[in-house]
Amino acid sequence: MKKIEAIIKPFKLDDVKEALQEIGLQGMTVLEAKGFGRQKGHTELYRGAEYVVDFLPKLKIEVVIDDDQVEAALEAIQRAAKTGKIGDGKIFVLNIENVTRIRTGETGAAAV
Repeated sequence: MKKIEAIIKPFKLDDVKEALQEIGLQGMTVLEAKGFGRQKGHTELYRGAEYVVDFLPKLKIEVVIDDDQVEAALEAIQRAAKTGKIGDGKIFVLNIENVTRIRTGETGAAAV
């Protein structure tokens, strides 16, 4: 099993969710996050004063899937989250040793 963590722009959440549902993924966790990469934040004007916003709003999506679904999930997320502009985000793939469903005690792929 693999865990996919994707950092995306907030307005792309619905597109990514739909893309993952189209390939058959049933669940995900979404966390609000703040961060920056190469874009290094931006400058804003508030009441005539200029200030730097270092951390930009992002969303972190977490999905645990079987190994055979990884490529389809990566393609779906990239296609749905891409704007072509700096700050589109990143996708991380991590190994998962085991999963346990708390309610039923199921483990492994059956718990996902």
